[in-house]
Amino acid sequence: MEVIPESFIKFLDKWEVKVLIIISLVLQILLIMLGNRRKYVCKLWIRIILWCAYLLADLVAIVSLGIIGKNTLAERQKPTNDNELMWFWAQFFLLHLGGPDTITAYSLEDNELWLRRLAGMVIYTGLAFYVLLFAFPGSKWLLYMNLLIFIAGLIKYGERLSTLCAASSENFRDSMLKEPEAGPNFPKFMEEYTLKKAEGFAVGVDEVIDIPVLAQHAFPNEPGIREAYDLFLTFKRLFADAILSFQDRDSSQSYFQKLSGEQAFVVVETELGFMFDVLYTKASTVYNVGGYVLRMITFSFTLLAWIAFQFLCEKRKYTTLDVAITHLLLGVATYLEIYAVWILICSDWTSNRLSRGGDTTRFTRLIRRFQQPSRKRWSKKMAQHNLLDLCVRHKSAVCPRSREFLWRIRRLAKIDSYIEKHWHKSFFDVSPELKDLIFSELNSYRSGPDPASMWNRKGSFTLEKNDFLSLDWIRESEFDQRILLWHIATDICYSLEWNDEEANTNMSSNERKQISDHSKHISDYMLYLLIACPFMLPIGIGMIMFRDTCAEAREFLSERHTISSKVEACKKLLEVNTEVPPRIVKGDRSKSVLFDACILAKVLLAEKEHMWEIISQVWVEMLAHTATHCNGSHHARQLRKGGELLTHVWLLMAHLGITEQFQISQGHARAKLRVR
Repeated sequence: MEVIPESFIKFLDKWEVKVLIIISLVLQILLIMLGNRRKYVCKLWIRIILWCAYLLADLVAIVSLGIIGKNTLAERQKPTNDNELMWFWAQFFLLHLGGPDTITAYSLEDNELWLRRLAGMVIYTGLAFYVLLFAFPGSKWLLYMNLLIFIAGLIKYGERLSTLCAASSENFRDSMLKEPEAGPNFPKFMEEYTLKKAEGFAVGVDEVIDIPVLAQHAFPNEPGIREAYDLFLTFKRLFADAILSFQDRDSSQSYFQKLSGEQAFVVVETELGFMFDVLYTKASTVYNVGGYVLRMITFSFTLLAWIAFQFLCEKRKYTTLDVAITHLLLGVATYLEIYAVWILICSDWTSNRLSRGGDTTRFTRLIRRFQQPSRKRWSKKMAQHNLLDLCVRHKSAVCPRSREFLWRIRRLAKIDSYIEKHWHKSFFDVSPELKDLIFSELNSYRSGPDPASMWNRKGSFTLEKNDFLSLDWIRESEFDQRILLWHIATDICYSLEWNDEEANTNMSSNERKQISDHSKHISDYMLYLLIACPFMLPIGIGMIMFRDTCAEAREFLSERHTISSKVEACKKLLEVNTEVPPRIVKGDRSKSVLFDACILAKVLLAEKEHMWEIISQVWVEMLAHTATHCNGSHHARQLRKGGELLTHVWLLMAHLGITEQFQISQGHARAKLRVR
């Protein structure tokens, strides 16, 4: 009995390569169209589609090459017209293995596998060349077309391998090391010193310090791309957890002190755009003179192959379907090359090169016309999670029995944690006003007596500055506990204040409303980091605290059936007597901070006039603490997910000198022999 029907085997023999070609073309289009968009789209769907396309693209190309190689070996004695075109198709799979310019690595871990890619390149290039050898007895023009596509595929595969190698952690860090510096010739200097002293001269040594002249910048008159690129070349070391010099700090500070909050964030997002390109695309290989030449070669060879097939090949001996598939392969390959050139022209890398040469030629002015004045470099969104919203929604969604049943199903399916992290997540646009708030607060740290230590206060500096002596217990708490405390307290204060219709209609409260909105959005963003991105926070038990707090809040709400909104829930929470500290009653049985947060909310509501200024300052301080305690590689990982506000704050703080990663003084001093 046949397990696989004979008809199905015949169907595969006839159609498998053709179907794989269509699939491979679709995957290549998805990769080039979505590869760069993930830089500024933070939605989950684009990552899922791109992940599937990234994994399948290489697999389909490898399987197709293997099938064609097997068929070539089996039918080498009796080559047919169909085989001639199939040998030509094999070269396109090598081209597809090279991948588009917009994505070389889906994640940072892919860069570490460059040696495996090297082995694969040797094998698959050898297989494509083996198939190419069988084109010699056939049409002369088809042989030339095979060679053109083979060379183009080899170039693109080499570009991909070179980019992966350069972006691997070890090579990326090594690329930032400067040439070894032996310094002045000490024996020769001392020999001259001894000689002059022996001759009876009064000899001394003076220290001459060369002070580097800082570049003068004028952001209003320039797009800032040139300055951003110069800063990127220096500050990219932070992503490898390397340290910078004090001269780097001084140069950066002198530039950023002239900028507004919006301008500063534009420079930072441009730098991070360069960083994304280096880590996840072919930018380091393509965006230079050699890369431009190689891109023109691959484009020219693909176009020449298409022209040769259209006008020089005898197509009558091939089937109409095979000719159509060949045209499709050549057409899509040419389109992808044109699209790659278009992306190259419109990129910040090209803008940076043009800004250094000026508009001196017609070609330069022509390129500038095609460039978009404003480019998307990140999502400009911050994810939001709200604990009380989650608990109130959980209470009001369904009846108690159904709610309990659904909860048990989620626990059994082990998706409860995933739902908490992603299902209830929302996004908020990072406004220019929020950027100004963060920038002004960070600038106030920079002007302090010890700006580098400000980031380590975790919100305590604001409390000390405003004499909140009754909140000493907060200063002793862990950082993840502080996030939950301040998140719940901020939400309670916000819900109670802006639920009042009179407050909502009072025009004099617009500024207060704006700063309270900013505080709440940072609060919800910090809770999102605690739940969905704990690796970006200092080590702690934040998830345990969050779940225990949710459990206590849900229990509290379920016992009060009249509560139907968050405002009512906040009022009921504040009605609870907290004369005895909750931590004393509960001990270590539960890590919930629900009613500790209510104590904090009561203290803040008592200072209603300055409440939102205090809350906003605390949140920016905690945001800064989180940013500087996050490893550079974690910041780099988030770039492929649309970017994080936290990463922008981290790099901005480095530019303002609010970090401990400035530890080296560059050698601008030299000794000079003084002889009298």
